[in-house]
Amino acid sequence: MKEKVSCEEVMRYVCECLAQDTSSERCFLLKEHLDGCESCLEYFKSVKLTIDCYQKYNVDIPENAHKKLMDFLKLDDE
Repeated sequence: MKEKVSCEEVMRYVCECLAQDTSSERCFLLKEHLDGCESCLEYFKSVKLTIDCYQKYNVDIPENAHKKLMDFLKLDDE
């Protein structure tokens, strides 16, 4: 039986997937979920755009910004 991922799992691992080998099993499962879940797809696009902007413009952010973001998104910072 094929494993399915939940929206919560997508949100938890989307940043990792952006940095992983796109042929990994986790990325494959996330892509499959994104194909059928519009809200997660929008979340993924938003995170990717944010990362792209920070990389392109080399933005300096406060040290505690990551923690605040993770708290806001209700994601554990593992």
